Amino acid sequence: MINAIKRILIVLIGVILQFGFSILIRLFFYKYLGLITILYSIISVLIVLWILKESTRLSSDLPWIILILIFPIFGTILLITLGKNYSKNKLQKSIVKHEKEYSTLLKQDEKIQKEIEDKNLDNIKYLLNRTNHFVSTNNDITYYKFGELFYTELLKELKKAEKFIFMEYFIINEGIMWNGIFELLKTKAKEGVDIRIMYDDMGSIAMLSTNFYKELEKYNIKCIPFNKVSPFKGIFMNNRDHRKMTIIDGKVAFSGGVNISDEYININSTLGVWKDNGIKIVGDAIWNLTVMFLSLWNANTLEDKDISKFKYEFKETKNNGYVIPYGVSPLHKDLIGEDVYINMINSAKNYVYIMTPYLIIDTDMVNTLCRAAKRGIDVRIIVPGIPDKKLVYTETSSFFKVLHDSGVKIYKYEKGFVHSKVFLSDDIRSVVGTINMDYRSLYLHFENGIYMENVDAIKDIYNDFKETFKDSKLLTDKDVKTGPLKSIWQAVLRLFAPLL
Repeated sequence: MINAIKRILIVLIGVILQFGFSILIRLFFYKYLGLITILYSIISVLIVLWILKESTRLSSDLPWIILILIFPIFGTILLITLGKNYSKNKLQKSIVKHEKEYSTLLKQDEKIQKEIEDKNLDNIKYLLNRTNHFVSTNNDITYYKFGELFYTELLKELKKAEKFIFMEYFIINEGIMWNGIFELLKTKAKEGVDIRIMYDDMGSIAMLSTNFYKELEKYNIKCIPFNKVSPFKGIFMNNRDHRKMTIIDGKVAFSGGVNISDEYININSTLGVWKDNGIKIVGDAIWNLTVMFLSLWNANTLEDKDISKFKYEFKETKNNGYVIPYGVSPLHKDLIGEDVYINMINSAKNYVYIMTPYLIIDTDMVNTLCRAAKRGIDVRIIVPGIPDKKLVYTETSSFFKVLHDSGVKIYKYEKGFVHSKVFLSDDIRSVVGTINMDYRSLYLHFENGIYMENVDAIKDIYNDFKETFKDSKLLTDKDVKTGPLKSIWQAVLRLFAPLL
């Protein structure tokens, strides 16, 4: 809510400045109105040309171009405050520095590298070429189809912690879920376990007191509110830490869509059944997540000179498919989150199943989904039956008709709200993580995903989809049809997609 209010305030300031400047010109500089109009237009065109030159996803930049051409001051203010990062502040530079420094610790096993080349596993090769993370085969993966199942296992593993617990979440909210975790953390802190918690300050601002991190420090629990809310931080306030992970002793790690708040485990949910997921990793892939966490942690604190001490060496070797946890960052040029999804759709031979709470996508993703359906791929997308944000859902529904008309099957989860972010194709490959199919996840946030290929847990993900389809309604021609007024409203909302 606070995040939305802040964005609305920025828009209002932009509108006031836009019209205030126009009135000022007419009152005091009316003699030079023609010249000012020409300069106004030249500046707008130059900004648009700059956007075009830098653009790698023109459809996502089109709203900025339209806004700037129509309202140069208003549009430019929005671009600077809510758009991409064209410059970096001190924290951003520190994040990039630590990611580069730690990348030397993420070494790819040469035997596995050769296997990937020999089998021509293109999706994995993309991740290896475009990220610093490595792929491993020595892992056990467990998939949890609901948050409450994930939570039960999380508590069990927290009790076993001996050396360290790292937790990074977009939302921490006080309640039954947090209280259960907090009691264990206090006990572990007394035992000397190194406990570090990082939460997104904007994501949790309506739920936690401003002194929350100081309260935890009283129990010897280290805590950082990531990118602390400040009216003077400008652009970076729009780049939030949407990642979700827990790492325990380097031996076990958790991720998925679940935040630390009661509704995620179906306690006091106001949106019916809260459909979410979690994933547990035991194996070499944990090191990717550990380095991801420590990159952000030490960018803030400069606490660790040597992070290799947090790596656990697994003795037993397995061959349970390929696993590569990877990070998504707004500080990188590549749109890793979207590219991985597009690669999965393009490589599908039989089907692609998707669960997502939001569907606010650019033309690259729209065309990829439509082309896949047109070539006979069974493309299915599950969205919420009860949305959490009505305005965002109106924009989500604006994509239904074009996808449906191309053969993509859209399902509404009738029991409640879908918060899962899961891709599955051909019983072979899957992504589970934090990356929504919306502008903010794909362009603006720090995210994480876990790509899996030929992993045993994929059959559990498949079964989860099959069960969820039964609890969902397949939309018909009538369901996706919209009237002229609603269509215009949806088009307007698309123009302001970066603000939603």
